Amino acid sequence: MPAFDLPPADLERYRPDVAEPADFDAFWKRTLGEAAGAGDVLVSADPVDNGLRLTETWDVTFRGFAGDPVRGWFSRPAGAGEPLPAVVEFAGYGRGRGLPHERLTWVNAGYAHLLMDNRGQGGQYGCGGDTPDPHAGAPGGPGPAARGLLDPHDHHYRRLITDAVRAVDAVRALPGVDASRVAAVGNSQGGGVALAVAGLVPDLAATLVTAPFLCGIRRALDLTDASPYGEISAYLAVHRGVEEAAYRTLSYVEGISFARRAQAPAHFGVGLRDTVCPPSGAYAAFNRYAELTGGQEEKVLHAYPFNGHEGGDAVHVRRQLGWLRAALGS
Repeated sequence: MPAFDLPPADLERYRPDVAEPADFDAFWKRTLGEAAGAGDVLVSADPVDNGLRLTETWDVTFRGFAGDPVRGWFSRPAGAGEPLPAVVEFAGYGRGRGLPHERLTWVNAGYAHLLMDNRGQGGQYGCGGDTPDPHAGAPGGPGPAARGLLDPHDHHYRRLITDAVRAVDAVRALPGVDASRVAAVGNSQGGGVALAVAGLVPDLAATLVTAPFLCGIRRALDLTDASPYGEISAYLAVHRGVEEAAYRTLSYVEGISFARRAQAPAHFGVGLRDTVCPPSGAYAAFNRYAELTGGQEEKVLHAYPFNGHEGGDAVHVRRQLGWLRAALGS
């Protein structure tokens, strides 16, 4: 697929205005406050046999949105003694936490690692998930992107983003973690969620965002019919006349708005031929990152001109490893 978005020179200076709801900050403060009031974040952490000799893993349950139980895998290098910096990883669209031996890059690099399950997802690829979404009954499409699309209080991503913030709280409550050095990491949907966490957790140590979903949402809906954006378009194609309600809901999960409020050092990656999450969204979030908090000098973006949604793949992961080591002093 040839490049289809803005030319590279335009992307580098692309800083679009976004329609932020007046109560954006109040909405998230109230939502996160309600979740925090549901009780201690950590419910359980039970050791599991992962079949590996060099990695120890625990099956973790923590309280997410509305106190709902959310599952995750917590892993550490076997025998590691001192408190370790931690990476909280958010999975892609339609994927669950899978099996504990699937995601080993960060733990092999010497970090404590929490992989959060995606509530109500896990059935599209990978090895499944273990966290239901008991609040998925509001009007909207069958896929997560359009669930509860007509009201920001009902939208799936209000719940998933709240889970992600609580995942940071949970990893800080786990043994052997240096709570002052926690990074949020994700690709695609996971990248959009990691960016939201960066905008909502003021003392996050770092964030690594690749091919982020939920950035520049309205432009993306004009550019691509690929899922997940295509699921929103498909819903609006059937339910004519509800566009403004949908746009209002989506404005509360817009990644550019979260990026403006972030202050952790940030590492971005983007493929310029990405037709799933158009690159203009990633550039808009990067270019406006930390503009309300003054941390813009601590950010870097790697672009891959001939790559699509896979971005820089393993080459980019190698860059992430080097950058995070320097950012966390690890």
